[in-house]
Amino acid sequence: MSAGTAGHVARSTVRPNSETIRRTPLRTFLHTDDGVTIDSVYEPGAAVYDASRSPSGDPVFVVAHGFTGDVDKPHIRRVAEAFAQYGAVVTFSFRGHGASGGRSTVGDREVLDLAAVVAWARERGHARVVTVGFSMGGSVVLRHAALYGVQAHADGQGREGRTEAHTDAVVSVSAPARWYYRGTAPMRKLHWLVTRPEGRLVGRYGLKTRIQHRGWDPVPLSPVEAVPHIAPTPLLIVHGDRDGYFPLDHPRMLAEAAGDHAELWVEPGMGHAEHASADDLLARIGRWGSSQDS
Repeated sequence: MSAGTAGHVARSTVRPNSETIRRTPLRTFLHTDDGVTIDSVYEPGAAVYDASRSPSGDPVFVVAHGFTGDVDKPHIRRVAEAFAQYGAVVTFSFRGHGASGGRSTVGDREVLDLAAVVAWARERGHARVVTVGFSMGGSVVLRHAALYGVQAHADGQGREGRTEAHTDAVVSVSAPARWYYRGTAPMRKLHWLVTRPEGRLVGRYGLKTRIQHRGWDPVPLSPVEAVPHIAPTPLLIVHGDRDGYFPLDHPRMLAEAAGDHAELWVEPGMGHAEHASADDLLARIGRWGSSQDS
């Protein structure tokens, strides 16, 4: 299930060719390098609705949701509305979620989904892209930044189309540091959901999430292995001290692997991912992302 070496970054099925179109909301399906359709929504944000301005000066926030989320879920819309105060926003459904095609690989090939969406976000005319991921999406933004980043390109490990698919800043919220973690009850339930046939049926019909039945082969780069390769791209790691899925050793491992490169925010009283992200935290993330230079 590993993404392996990705080829070209897929384009959208819609190609706006004017400033006016780039400043209006747009929903379309993108095609990933491995042929999966990804339901994606572009919203220009409060600042870009000013028709006298070019969108190039405003960042675009690409929101990578957690497992069982999708672009139309209320908690995803709330995140998008918060970030829209600081720039344009692109939301999307990972493979196997919502109206997107394919099946979820729970953080492996989802890197290809994010690469296609980031490239599409740049087509809207924005010079700066900020990827913000929650839980599973948090692990995806870390791996994406490493695989499509400046350092990976310099080391000869980058993907074709890196100049379109790379991000300019990364925010990972409530992400795991390592794979196969079963140290909490919610994670043991999640592993049952993913690995057992009856669990995948619950995922499909109860949670509207279609899950790949094959295991990872090879096992993809873990988040903690990816983090050292993100520099010099700005990195923010956010985690709640009451996260019921991943305890604080996960963000601390990520921050240690990043060295002096990353910022770590441990949020008092915060639980897990989008549902636990208070409006003031989303505003702080928005301000952090919009302050990062390209």
